[in-house]
Amino acid sequence: MPLSGIKVVDLTRVLSGPFCTMLLADMGADVIKIEPPGRGDPTREQGAGRNGLSWYFAAFNRNKRSVTLDLRQEAGKAALARLLEDTDILAENFRPGVLATMGFDTDRLKAINPRLIVCSVSGFGSSGPYVERPAFDFVTQAMSGFMATSGAEEGPPMRAGPPISDLVAGLYAAFGTVSALHARTSTGVGQQVESSLLNGLTSMLAFLSAEYFATGQKPKRQGNNHPVLAPYGLFRSADGDDVAIAPSTPDIYQKLMRALDLADKMDDLRFVDNAARLENRTELHNIIGERITKKPAAYWIDYLNRSGVPCGPVLGLAEVFSDPQILAQEMVIDIQHPGRGDVRMTGFPVKLSGTPCSIRHPAPELGAHTDEVLRETGFNDDEISALRVAATIS
Repeated sequence: MPLSGIKVVDLTRVLSGPFCTMLLADMGADVIKIEPPGRGDPTREQGAGRNGLSWYFAAFNRNKRSVTLDLRQEAGKAALARLLEDTDILAENFRPGVLATMGFDTDRLKAINPRLIVCSVSGFGSSGPYVERPAFDFVTQAMSGFMATSGAEEGPPMRAGPPISDLVAGLYAAFGTVSALHARTSTGVGQQVESSLLNGLTSMLAFLSAEYFATGQKPKRQGNNHPVLAPYGLFRSADGDDVAIAPSTPDIYQKLMRALDLADKMDDLRFVDNAARLENRTELHNIIGERITKKPAAYWIDYLNRSGVPCGPVLGLAEVFSDPQILAQEMVIDIQHPGRGDVRMTGFPVKLSGTPCSIRHPAPELGAHTDEVLRETGFNDDEISALRVAATIS
């Protein structure tokens, strides 16, 4: 696997950080999840599950090992320092400065291991006036512009359903960490990698930010319409199901109009180019929508795709996870958790032909690998027993 032999000490919890380290683990890294004794990562007790196991936790902590370590105790901090001596990556998603107050500032970490890459995920980054603020996905969706550009034109700002800022920050963190690993092959030293919920989601504004920079005009919320292309959106079919149609170029627009037997409309001055179509979007959508109402969704999805027009159905999760394309791509997998039964989760979105991702072991029970990892680090049985007596480990 591409990251086999890479050791990660993972201090993250909840979502953004664990998503980052899950991606590294799926690529083969040995991710050692450090959790406080007692209850561990809060997501162990969140969301739906079975047999006492949170499937939320299971999905984002697969391929990891769990070590309990009380980092409020000096003995716990000393144990962490020993772990870091031969670690490649330290991942954390505390607020900026918390790691330093624990005794692990940049200078200390460099002294422990100059090759160490420190990956930090935070809400707002490590500089600027909002550094000390607590962050949550809903807040950064609001502050990034993401929410202001989502929703119906006359409606209120709207959040995305999934916790998108957490996931984007985790994805960027993993990307940055792998980039730092590559850089280390030539420099021989580690570095700091940072991502944040606010920065990550702001970077995803794409053509919306480009339009603002070019015109100085804030984009209006468009609902399911495209801000810079027309026609584009959902159209109601004869059986009441919506069809998502996305003719993103003039050539595809012409294919759509011919497929709908509306070729005569292509010479209509109201629709002669994209600027005109944007100006007269409502009229054009009404013309296309009237034609789509004549046949059921399945007909249009088959016919328009064969005509070279990108389109698809609007699926709920039950339909998504039974869709033949999703199943063919192995995006639904079942993982056996000893004593807990099978857990269903999403699969690997990145496919590597030579070194594919795999499930090496399920999400760990709390502290299941504490003794194993400490022994690998050089702790003897007496030292491990002393840590357990002091409740530094459980």
